[in-house]
Amino acid sequence: MGKDTMGQSHIPPVWRWVGERGLRIVTGEATLAYYAALISQGLPEIEDLVPADGSLLLILRRGTGVSAELRAALTALPVDEPMKQGALHEIAVEYGGIAGPDLPGLAEQAGMDAASYINRHTAAEYSVAFLGFQPGFPYLQGLPRALHARRRASPRVRVAAGSVAIGGTYTGIYPASGPGGWHIIGRTTVALFDPQREAPALLAAGDRVRFVPI
Repeated sequence: MGKDTMGQSHIPPVWRWVGERGLRIVTGEATLAYYAALISQGLPEIEDLVPADGSLLLILRRGTGVSAELRAALTALPVDEPMKQGALHEIAVEYGGIAGPDLPGLAEQAGMDAASYINRHTAAEYSVAFLGFQPGFPYLQGLPRALHARRRASPRVRVAAGSVAIGGTYTGIYPASGPGGWHIIGRTTVALFDPQREAPALLAAGDRVRFVPI
């Protein structure tokens, strides 16, 4: 598919083609605003929208190009307008102990006791920035700065499904067991991903999350 068909020669430098049908937009901290604005416009040539960390991937339908409407939308997205809030999910978490082995060390690193750390983590309301790593794994933004922590120097071979974790500026939840390099502070029994559900992933970009200690 050539440039004339797709209009690639007219795309500004902050937009990059990925394969024949993917268009990557560098969005910085406005990813969710771009995502919501494009969804609300319902442009027919967009087959899918995939938010990521600081960027948004548009998948165009086969046989379509970048229409004048899409080009105009990408040029003048209302990123300064407040984004419509997604669904609010309250997720019960067992903190510390076997469920959260890294909690004591993170609390000490943050200069607080475990109870204070849990209070800070549960007091915040998070938004789903994007999904990745595992099917349904939410990267949740809104983690208080005092709780930020670099990934573990040595990843675990196995992290239990439902583990609530801290990685850099994000908190997240492992939908399935497997290897992982984030700090584990607790665990939930909520099913984050179920391929038998109409919408397999429980959380979607733009949704909100509050953790409830048990």
